[in-house]
Amino acid sequence: MKTMRNSVMAAVAAALAGGASGAVAQSATQKPALLPEVSVSATRVERDNMDIPASIDTIDQRTIREDNPQVNLSEVLNRVPGIVVQNRQNYTQDLQISSRGFGARSTFGVRGLRLIADGIPATMPDGQGQASTFNLSSAKSIEVLRGPFSSLYGNAAGGVVQIFTADGPAIPTFSLNALYGSFDTTKLGAQYGGQHGPLNVMIDASRFETNGYRDHSSARRDHLNAKFKYDLGSAGVFTLVLNSLDQPENEDPLGLTAAQVAQNRRQAGGNPVGANALNFNTRKSNAQTQAGLTYDLSLTTNTRVNARVYLGDRQVTQHLAIPLAGVQTAATHSGGVVDLDRGFGGAALRLTHETKLAGRPFTFNAGIDYDRMKERRRGYINNNGVTGGLKRDEDDTVSNTDMYAQVEWQVIKDLNVLAGLRHSRVEFNSTDYFIVAGNPNDSGAVDYARTTPVLGASYKITPALSAYANMGKGFETPTFAELAYRPGGGTGLNFALQPANSLHREIGLKALIGDHGHANLAVFRIDVTNEIVVNSNAGGRSDFKNASGTRREGLELGWLQKLPYGFEAALSYTLLNARFTQPFTAGTTAVLAGSKLPGTAGNNLFGELVWRHPPNGFHAGVEVRHSGKVWVNDQNSEYAGAYTIVNLRAGLQQRGKGWKLTEFVRIDNVGDKGYIGSVIVAEANGRYYEPAPKRNAMIGINAEFQF
Repeated sequence: MKTMRNSVMAAVAAALAGGASGAVAQSATQKPALLPEVSVSATRVERDNMDIPASIDTIDQRTIREDNPQVNLSEVLNRVPGIVVQNRQNYTQDLQISSRGFGARSTFGVRGLRLIADGIPATMPDGQGQASTFNLSSAKSIEVLRGPFSSLYGNAAGGVVQIFTADGPAIPTFSLNALYGSFDTTKLGAQYGGQHGPLNVMIDASRFETNGYRDHSSARRDHLNAKFKYDLGSAGVFTLVLNSLDQPENEDPLGLTAAQVAQNRRQAGGNPVGANALNFNTRKSNAQTQAGLTYDLSLTTNTRVNARVYLGDRQVTQHLAIPLAGVQTAATHSGGVVDLDRGFGGAALRLTHETKLAGRPFTFNAGIDYDRMKERRRGYINNNGVTGGLKRDEDDTVSNTDMYAQVEWQVIKDLNVLAGLRHSRVEFNSTDYFIVAGNPNDSGAVDYARTTPVLGASYKITPALSAYANMGKGFETPTFAELAYRPGGGTGLNFALQPANSLHREIGLKALIGDHGHANLAVFRIDVTNEIVVNSNAGGRSDFKNASGTRREGLELGWLQKLPYGFEAALSYTLLNARFTQPFTAGTTAVLAGSKLPGTAGNNLFGELVWRHPPNGFHAGVEVRHSGKVWVNDQNSEYAGAYTIVNLRAGLQQRGKGWKLTEFVRIDNVGDKGYIGSVIVAEANGRYYEPAPKRNAMIGINAEFQF
């Protein structure tokens, strides 16, 4: 891999340097309209991406909305190098998102990355998050940060995904949209945005429904996202964000074995004569409401304060397929129905001061974050789809208290240094109320504390080409889901589980190419100690342990370019070698050093070519996605095969005085390829595979009216 990585990097570096030189040469005759991206993720203030010593990509509003259903992040995040989004086609389990291999083992929700919406955390203090709360229809942009600077956001080793809701337009605008696609998929939505004096408003509401590609996979999602921004001038800016998500009785088709995929890839999973999706009516209801308030105030020309508070509530009821006799009925088992009532909230304060040090620009950031989640967790018998007797009853609380400071200094004209330090304390507490014969009081507590430093520098070789390097430490605590069970079938939380600690190193290049193009290249190495892995998985319960060590080495390449004759191109490529560096034992099975991390692919590619004809408002595009094979367990005994799929899309727009109409058609997987879209890592019964749809299509329309 080392030889390949060096040769690829040398070739791409030469290409970037050549493109950048072309841009500089052109400026001698005419000033090009270079368009560097602006980012806030690494520095917490707006900065030219070329000056930031970190891997950051921004997905703009047009990319998010154009020819997409705007339902989940899998539609757009796979165009970001280093990021892999596996769409389970299962709305009970959410997406599986990984960054440089972090988060790949998650069997539900998102972990190993921090999710943030309009400055409000969408990740709980234990590191578990839900991407389903992100509203794409009202998004202005999405920023993705990879590498060590993500540790400045706390308990997350792999990266940060931030979504920003758009402001309402200057002229009040109302829009309606509708979508229809394969598998009786529909989405209806309405949006209003406008400026009313000092108040800016953006409100988006939608209902999404589908019968699902597989049997027993129907889903409904009602989503509301609203942002109210009130500008008080010199007294600051208040922004209130409200978000509500309701997913009632979404069906869970479960995973399939390789034999079941070969027999009928659209069937529901489970044991045909025992615990299967149909017999136990596997499903999940999920309702979440939250509100967040941010306040931005300029104390002086050079000093700003940002504060936030937020509160939310999440209720989940999930029915699992677990055998009754001898499993759910055992004294130490938690049952086959999970019932969660979660309240969460937090507050934060940040100070930013810009000054000069030795006559050069210097920015200082310091802040404190506090977040808390309290969850009443109950478990019940799943008696063939009907909720039965109580099997678990406890209060679980987790909180984090974090302090951080970071500085940015332009040492000389073209050299920028960024450094940061964050101290995090994450505390878990569980109070057990289910105390019966054979199941004693399992109350307990544990806390973890880490200090994570990061350092990076970027140097502008030319105005259109910069190089950077960084290194830093990160950590990843267990989530409550991973602490839930002790090895060996014992009751109570697994307080012996320790956080994973990581050391990140990265070098990269960023270039502006021609009038309207940019590219970035990054090479990284990450060493992890105490990697959290599945120890055993049986009877509907997974317990975890710390493996000795892992290493992730890789290369990321991203390129966006406007081409002649109305063409636009995009390319994203990721090469990843993620492996265990030391042997360990999972349950009773030995895992050898050199085994690949399950859930990760050796290479991923996204490519797109779009042609636009502005005079008649028409565009058409082709997308290509490739994924290498993905191992499904630590032992590397099975894998989901590599695949390449092609998607086609086209759209048309008409405008008039005060109105705009947009139509689109999209065909995914035009080659009718049968492939595995997602895997369930270390699934107990070998039901690792979640098949993706074969050829499918959708059409949509959006109408906007100004008044």
